[in-house]
Amino acid sequence: MSGKSTVACALSRELHCRGHLTYVLDGDNLRHGLNRDLSFKAEDRAENIRRVGEVAKLFADAAGIICITSLISPYRKDRVMHAVLYFRILDLLNTRALQVFMDLPLEICEARDPKGLYKLARSGKIKGFTGIDDPYEPPLNGEIVIKMKDGACPSPKAMAKQVLWYLEENGYLQP
Repeated sequence: MSGKSTVACALSRELHCRGHLTYVLDGDNLRHGLNRDLSFKAEDRAENIRRVGEVAKLFADAAGIICITSLISPYRKDRVMHAVLYFRILDLLNTRALQVFMDLPLEICEARDPKGLYKLARSGKIKGFTGIDDPYEPPLNGEIVIKMKDGACPSPKAMAKQVLWYLEENGYLQP
């Protein structure tokens, strides 16, 4: 796990401290409710992303809430079609979705896996697991790319601050 949920929550807190209404739509949590009928097959992953994107748009359009989604989107075509990549950060004025790519090595994702899902996938107990026996297609042009620096992985708070800096520098956050 790259830390998507942790970074999404840290970003939400940072935005909230600056007076913005936010809500985090976490992929793991949504799989227990709204998307519990979906598997991890490619077509269901696409539907998962579509549903989450629609809910995020409703939050932004109806309530002016900055919605941050935390989910894996392994296929380029789904990211392009639904404009969702890990976090869908919706600009309050035009619901523009920004793409954030957490470009971290698989070893880091495995080391951060509190549920032991990578271990289960490597042992064959989980099929179609992204990065193990199902492909991950890196984005061609994420607006924000989070990478390791000098061989070290930034903290979730530092990652959230990188996203926040981008939002502020590009005029997405109006006081």
